Amino acid sequence: MAGNFLLTKSGTQFKFVLKAGNHETILSSERYASKQSAENGIVSVRTNASKDSQYERKTSKDDKPYFVLKAANSEIIGTSEMYATSAAAEKGIQSCRANGPTASTKDET
Repeated sequence: MAGNFLLTKSGTQFKFVLKAGNHETILSSERYASKQSAENGIVSVRTNASKDSQYERKTSKDDKPYFVLKAANSEIIGTSEMYATSAAAEKGIQSCRANGPTASTKDET
């Protein structure tokens, strides 16, 4: 089962999440002022998700591993959930790399 982007609107702001085929959230975007900006973020995920160099592995204040996906200009496109282990975060990156480039978009705006 293929993953998808879920594009939503809350108030006047837009955001997207990348979901795996099992409906688990892999990556969440920031909030955008316009739908077009959120759609551009999705295009950026599709472009950058397959490139390992665009992932930054991080650790939260609570010592939980997570990752961010960055665009070519080093801006953060999306942030993962917090994981229990580094190995689990690496599996999240693998899922993002597998699903991101070809995921369809479900527009719920």
